[in-house]
Formats: sequence, C-alpha cells, structure tokens
Amino acid sequence: MTRRARQRDPLASFNERVKILAQFLNAIALGAIGFAVLRPLTESLSNWDLNAFWWLIVGLAIHGVAHYVLRYMHKEDGS
Repeated sequence: MTRRARQRDPLASFNERVKILAQFLNAIALGAIGFAVLRPLTESLSNWDLNAFWWLIVGLAIHGVAHYVLRYMHKEDGS
C-alpha cells in the first residue's frame, strides 16, 4: 500500500466520531428509559412514583440530545 492510500479522510473520521457519540448517548438514554419502565414493573405497579417519571424524562431528553448531535455531521461536497 502506498502512503497516500493509508491516510485517513478527516471528514470521514469526524463523522464517525459524531455517530459514535450519538450511539453512546442513545445507549445511556435507553438504559434510563428501561430503568424507568422496568423498575416499577418488577417491584409493583403501586411503586410507580415521581422518581421513575424523572428517569423517563431524563432518558427522553438524552435521546433528544443524541438526535441533536447527529446534526453536526458534514457532507463531503461542502454543503
């Protein structure tokens, strides 16, 4: 392989990092939402309280941030 063929495309690397950050945030959000839903189901539905509601809100907010992060991806043609 030539040296030029081994060079990384900076735009592709940037876009991959953006996607990895969005995936990380999505995984955290899914964990928070899962905790908010599964915890009351495993204990008792009467244990549904504001704490579980806040976990759900936090999970949805982090999921929204993940969508926002994806806006930072760039196209190769510069537009």
